[in-house]
Amino acid sequence: MDYKLPSKEFLRTIDIHKLLPQQEPFVMTGTLIHFEMNKLVTEFVIPEDNLFVNDGKFSEAGLIENMAQTCAARIGYINKYILLRGIQIGYIGAIRNLEIKELPSVGDLITTEVNIQEEVFGMLLADANVKCGDKVIASTEMKIAVRDEEVNV
Repeated sequence: MDYKLPSKEFLRTIDIHKLLPQQEPFVMTGTLIHFEMNKLVTEFVIPEDNLFVNDGKFSEAGLIENMAQTCAARIGYINKYILLRGIQIGYIGAIRNLEIKELPSVGDLITTEVNIQEEVFGMLLADANVKCGDKVIASTEMKIAVRDEEVNV
């Protein structure tokens, strides 16, 4: 598949809501900062009013959803900017080797990197990790199933 790598400046202008089937208040990722076919990186500042914030900390469920939505943002980017089609809905099929070392606090900037290991027949196998500063605070391997139909956001 032919495509031109987008500039970091362009990526930062993309409204994440246009790439995800999820909408507020259930958006758990923020700005795209890197895109390659097999790698996507996002940033997200933990808001105080987030559904997954408890006692000033972003919960384990929030971190898992952040990693899954970073996968979804990759699918959304490919659909919207490369294939020129609508957004698809994905479902977490499996989570393996989940490790959460630390929960980020409200106001922290987290950076989430997803690396695609395999992609066949609507299934993705991805490694994901979340950093807060230079420290990896969460990692997992996810299987994501993607529905064939498109949705409008």
